[in-house]
Amino acid sequence: MSSRHLARSIVFQSAFEWDFRNSSREEALLSLERNNKEFGEGNSEKAFSEALLKGVIDKKADLDSIIMKAAPDWPIDKISITDRNILRIGLYELLFSDRKEVPAKVAINEAIELAKAYSGEKSGGFINGVLGTIYKELGEPGKDEVSKKNNKDIPFDKMPIKQLAGAVVYAIEDGNIYFAFVHDVFGRWTLSKDKIKENEKVTDGAIRGVKEKMGIDVTIEEELSNNEYVANHPEEGKIRKQVTYFLARAKREELKLGESGGLDDAKWFKLQEIENLNFYNDILPIITKAITIISSKK
Repeated sequence: MSSRHLARSIVFQSAFEWDFRNSSREEALLSLERNNKEFGEGNSEKAFSEALLKGVIDKKADLDSIIMKAAPDWPIDKISITDRNILRIGLYELLFSDRKEVPAKVAINEAIELAKAYSGEKSGGFINGVLGTIYKELGEPGKDEVSKKNNKDIPFDKMPIKQLAGAVVYAIEDGNIYFAFVHDVFGRWTLSKDKIKENEKVTDGAIRGVKEKMGIDVTIEEELSNNEYVANHPEEGKIRKQVTYFLARAKREELKLGESGGLDDAKWFKLQEIENLNFYNDILPIITKAITIISSKK
């Protein structure tokens, strides 16, 4: 565990106690000092943890107000004490930290890691959704920045490549065409997609991804789309992502959403229903192509 990550974990424990006991600022700092001695002996980031806890406490009202606007269905007192303090820490770093020291995406990723370690299985997606919404409202600061480890302009042909595979999943039942989509925490219906594992065929990765995210078996019929784009990872810098989407047929069985940060639902829709769904713009042409192919087969 890195020194900074350990420091954030200790700040979270202290913030949790401060919130649970309704402690004063001074009591919270004493709690931090005690937790540092118990869990962070030798940690070089004690000054960082103290500044972070002070910031969260001093900006509590502002942080809570922003959280409630980003998650209007969740009043602050209805969010679990664990999740709301992780949100406060992540949001404080997102809004008030020096971005050269803590890039925006690092602040979000660290909050997600805290959720995975200390909260429920779906909390990572909830934390990601709230902080991601705020990040987008801020205009995605630092989106085009590379990390400190990769701060040089890497030529396109030298960038690391990550392959992903996804599928437009459909079924035909009683003469009707149905599509299975997953829903993300940003309010969009989208296609199942996953990273290709080492030595795994692209088609096998697509089949596995659907199984893990939707809980159903599919048969790959044909390739629909193959595109590539450059993404910026907060730690790894610029990455070439190559995504292949397939047309995949399945039986219209019950969908079971897997454990995946960022997704909160999976559902079947009739062909006639999908025109009213909220999709990402780059997904629509792929779905349209799938519909054309399926219709021609019928």
